[in-house]
Amino acid sequence: MLRPRSGVNQWVARESYTLNPSIPVVEYTDSYGNLCQRLIAPPGEFSISTSADILTADGIDVCPGAPFDEVQNLPDAVLTYLLPTRYCESDRFIELGQTIAVGLAPGYDQVNAIVTWIRNNIHFNPDSMHFQLSAAEVNQQREGVCRDLAHVGIALCRGLSIPARMVVGYLYGLSPMDFHAWFEAYVGGRWYTFDATQSHPVGGRITVAYGRDAADVAIFNQFGPALYPRNMSVNVEMLDAPPS
Repeated sequence: MLRPRSGVNQWVARESYTLNPSIPVVEYTDSYGNLCQRLIAPPGEFSISTSADILTADGIDVCPGAPFDEVQNLPDAVLTYLLPTRYCESDRFIELGQTIAVGLAPGYDQVNAIVTWIRNNIHFNPDSMHFQLSAAEVNQQREGVCRDLAHVGIALCRGLSIPARMVVGYLYGLSPMDFHAWFEAYVGGRWYTFDATQSHPVGGRITVAYGRDAADVAIFNQFGPALYPRNMSVNVEMLDAPPS
């Protein structure tokens, strides 16, 4: 999954996707709306290069006080983001979530308190060597990379019956630059962006994929004989003018 798609929050003005050597690729849209490419990697060296000019907001929407959506009023497609998943054991975070959110109006303010708690209690370490930890394991380790912090936020939200989903893509100004992960919570009738790795709401985001947790949004899945990347380079730049 390396192709962002145009939507409400971003517009893909130009895109290239190059394979070397060139081989057949089949593309489809998964159940979360992500653009996915299927291919059989040839023997020997093989590279994938992508680039895009994308129009996106330099800020993100915030809405303190946005209300909690009662479960019976949620859209059908949102219900799956209430359930425990492989990396987000929300059934194990109900009590902690209630403790963090005590005294707050149900909805956006609770999610904001969750993000603040994560920032104060779980160390964001881009160089963390822990691999494929679940939210419960990250909560025990008290350290993790961006996807780990997102998993904890998702699990805590779902424990409060607030739908939450994983998002992966790019964040302008991220250091060190790499693919990035954050989460969105559904309150007040729409999705809002939350990112515990940042000290304040930051825009300049390019979304590549949505899912229930990291298992749904890996940039690639491989089957058969193991392939080992020799090099990966990620670069995000601000254009001098909007793409046209």
